Amino acid sequence: MSYKIVRREEATFYEAPGHYDMRPTRLHNPEDVNDGRLVMGLSHFLPGGGCKFGSNPLESIYYIIEGEMDIETDDGKKTTLKQGDSFHCGPNTSKGIKNNGAVTCQMLVCLLPPEKKEVK
Repeated sequence: MSYKIVRREEATFYEAPGHYDMRPTRLHNPEDVNDGRLVMGLSHFLPGGGCKFGSNPLESIYYIIEGEMDIETDDGKKTTLKQGDSFHCGPNTSKGIKNNGAVTCQMLVCLLPPEKKEVK
């Protein structure tokens, strides 16, 4: 068993493809604990900021810490997540997100990359 503590000031910034008017920070990478696969970050979306409609190979959970975020799913439905709400979507599921609120949205993001298949 292992553990890793990441202090707020140790979070690293990175570029998130397809995102705009936001600042993502990485808290934990898969190699941080027990050779896991979980990625966790905290994203700050300015009003009007979001992510273009599309999909990626990652299973995702979004948890709204502060503010609100509109989510559009591939079935054309739209919903607004508010503080304390969460959203889960499977890999390769199309979605779009946008902060249509008046304040910065802080969103905890947990990602599970696909399992690497062993080559025999």
